[in-house]
Amino acid sequence: MDTNVRICMFGGFNLYIDNDCKNAGILKSKKGMSLLQYIILKHDTAVPNYRLIELLWPNEESSNPENALKTLVSRFRALLNQCCEGLGSCIEASRGGYRFVQLPGMTVDIFEFEDICQQLHSVTAFTAENRALYQRALTLYAGDLLSTAEQDEWVVSASVALHGKYMKLVYDYLDFLKKAEEYNSIIQTCRFALENDAFDERLHLELMNALVKTNRNNEALMQYKHVTNLHFRYLGVKPPEGIQQFYKQIIQAGSSLEMNLDSMREELREYGDVSGAFECEYAVFREIYNLQMRNLERFGTNMYLAMIMVSSMDGETIEPLRLDDIMKGLAAILKERLRKGDTFTHFSPSQFALLLPTVTDETSHMVIERIKRYFYQRYPNSNVMFSYRVGPLNPSQPQEEPDAGATRRKKGSTAKEKPHTIK
Repeated sequence: MDTNVRICMFGGFNLYIDNDCKNAGILKSKKGMSLLQYIILKHDTAVPNYRLIELLWPNEESSNPENALKTLVSRFRALLNQCCEGLGSCIEASRGGYRFVQLPGMTVDIFEFEDICQQLHSVTAFTAENRALYQRALTLYAGDLLSTAEQDEWVVSASVALHGKYMKLVYDYLDFLKKAEEYNSIIQTCRFALENDAFDERLHLELMNALVKTNRNNEALMQYKHVTNLHFRYLGVKPPEGIQQFYKQIIQAGSSLEMNLDSMREELREYGDVSGAFECEYAVFREIYNLQMRNLERFGTNMYLAMIMVSSMDGETIEPLRLDDIMKGLAAILKERLRKGDTFTHFSPSQFALLLPTVTDETSHMVIERIKRYFYQRYPNSNVMFSYRVGPLNPSQPQEEPDAGATRRKKGSTAKEKPHTIK
């Protein structure tokens, strides 16, 4: 076979003959494609006929399954030969089964990837040759194994194993780059790898850290907000603790200005001219909470903590994209209708936490009731319920009972608030 044949399994199956994609010719046989993909993954050994029959005709009875398999192989070989003369011989009969044969001039991406993984196993020196191998491996991994195919069990198990090898290569490469302080390469590598694992905590942390190291703090902040939105919208949870903590490092990463009194005053003035309540990330909210607790003890003043939750009236889970839209609308209401001294944060996908200074038991309730009124004006007849709980930070003060969107606590209740703990 004089032509160059390239078989790609990462990111979906693709067959190239001299850089010309020939998928259309072989996609006519779904079972033939599955057979070829399976024996490629099992290329170290011949796959018995009975295993291929179980794979291709599950829960099907046939009077002559062996003959059906032979017919399938014969027809699929013919399709391969139409793509490239002699290509069908890559499916070879062997000892009561079939095996894949890598023909001359043929490359298979997963074979090359695994060879590189073996070469880079336990390397300790970051040579130019090793750098090239890392870069080649990361380029080969164009997506999870057969990601566009039906996710049969055999595909999933192989995909998980290869993804694990890929992530180890990425982490090892990043370790070498960090030792060399090549932060721009770290940024490029992390962004490339995040295309294949968008929720990996370490990749996000390494990316944000490299952005801070290169004085690209605004980009680091944008990345933080991006990963926070990913977790809220698609997983319904807050980002991992490590990512939340890194937010403080981003905002504390200062410029190279000499921080004398005049420059600091000017910087504070720039950030002080804002309207509405202060919206912050949860890591900052905790710091404000801890500061206010100290002030309460020192000055004997009081502050109230409120929790607002949005839920469906019928008890069903709100679709993530719709919930995200509602929470953005509620955030806009909070920012506009609360006072400048108030602070709030997105505590969970469906909850906001608020700190309300200089309010009383009665006025704190009035504040949240006003927010609730504006919320229902914005989302009338939406089958969405606005619930809240509000109480003093000082545990010695009386508790406000949970509000279900309509019920208020009766006067004279003796219920007590437990101390609030921000974790």
